[in-house]
Amino acid sequence: MNRTTLSLIAGVTALAAVTGFAALEAPGAAGAGPAKAAARLPVERTTLVCPAPSSSDIADTTYTSFTPVTQGASADGGARLQSAAEGSGTDETKDGGKGSGKGGTKKKAAKPVLQPKAPGTPATGDTSGGDTPALTGTAEGKFAPGWTVQQTTEVAAGAGRGLLGVECTAPDTDFWFPGASTASGRADYVHLTNPDDSAAVVDIELYGKDGAVKSAVGEGITVAPHSSEPVLLSTLADTAQDGLTLHVTVRSGRVGAAVQALDDKLGGDWLAAAADPADSLVLPGIPKDATSVRLIAFTPADADTDLKVRLASPSGLITPAGHESVHLKGGTTASVDLGDVTRGEAGSLVLTQTSQSAPVVAALRVTRGKGDKQETAFIPATGAIAARATSADNSAKGSTLSLTAPTAAAQVKVTASAGSEGGTAVSKTYTIKAGTTQDIAPPVPAGLKGAYALTVERLSGGPVYGARTLTATEEGVPGFTVQTLPDDRGTVSVPHTDEDVSVLQKP
Repeated sequence: MNRTTLSLIAGVTALAAVTGFAALEAPGAAGAGPAKAAARLPVERTTLVCPAPSSSDIADTTYTSFTPVTQGASADGGARLQSAAEGSGTDETKDGGKGSGKGGTKKKAAKPVLQPKAPGTPATGDTSGGDTPALTGTAEGKFAPGWTVQQTTEVAAGAGRGLLGVECTAPDTDFWFPGASTASGRADYVHLTNPDDSAAVVDIELYGKDGAVKSAVGEGITVAPHSSEPVLLSTLADTAQDGLTLHVTVRSGRVGAAVQALDDKLGGDWLAAAADPADSLVLPGIPKDATSVRLIAFTPADADTDLKVRLASPSGLITPAGHESVHLKGGTTASVDLGDVTRGEAGSLVLTQTSQSAPVVAALRVTRGKGDKQETAFIPATGAIAARATSADNSAKGSTLSLTAPTAAAQVKVTASAGSEGGTAVSKTYTIKAGTTQDIAPPVPAGLKGAYALTVERLSGGPVYGARTLTATEEGVPGFTVQTLPDDRGTVSVPHTDEDVSVLQKP
């Protein structure tokens, strides 16, 4: 065997060692067969951000964490939720940053607000008062796919009193919040939380009925690493205005963002980010006893558009009398009072465009109760449940699951997890007829103790949209909060690849 042959063998052996496996085929042979479909694999890391819950001294807040059991997930992993200032790592210790011999000193991390023990069982944590900070958390391995954390706060009195709920969200770079306000009697704060090690730079824009609201102070807001900045929206505008659309964009880094809307008379709640601008939207889960529903919609396009308004009721799609359509001028926000549009039945709003289409964002402000015993919540447009969605912090009473199939019938499986302190999981299958909304009294785990989670899986049929309503009456005031159920993105598409050393050969 000559030296050239030996050199070639050595080269191929080294390449195989680096790549792990090399398919030695003739040029053109690799990939000659039919392409293989991309695999869906569980995500391995999830980061969530929870805003500071309240400045009220009488606020009581509960955090509930849940990860569905996911086939194919790692055998190990961990998760924890803690003060944003502590970072979002899952390690029990962190570098204190002070040199002491090699590698600096190590200090024990602060006790987390919660730390789940196993997927399939909720974990809870409680705080009280107005000093609770924003929280960040990271789940890895088997805790990462579909990790969901619900933040629920009860405030018995004062501005914004009632039940305030928000699902802790993944940090991102672009957020839309139709339904914000700078009107008198309303204090809206956008909470910007940075979970990362470097500063984030954020721009805030407001759009009203006449277009962009002029403001110079909303540009270039710096959010320091591992910190949170609440920004009062009225400080960004020269005039008071209701029915605004807030746009948060991040120049560098990423943040979590949510709007806390506090009303002197109508209570308060969190306004979560709406789904990305689209030409058709679904806003699911309007409570059947809603006394007032207000639609706020905005298009960032230069062109005008008309939105066709329909209500997906238990019997099918109907057009609300007197509110058949909404005209949107390019770059402006429109607000429409729909009254008691559901008329005592479950409902979801479906917005479509029949003529020239333009991207649109939208949300609903929903009111329950009458007189001085009214409470408000928000329902932003949301994405469909592609595979699975999860709702944490449910109890035996006071939870309603609302599911909508706007275009075609669909079958879903709803699983009630074990309780945080005991109980056995139970599942039930439902069929949602085309064009309808169905309110479901969720299944309850056998022997339930503590809080439990609901997991909704779409089995077949058309797209499904969902929302979960929590209710709790405080001193005669019907407190409630609504969280939509977008897909939990517990899996990610991973293309199939083959290694091919022929790409290293010269023609």
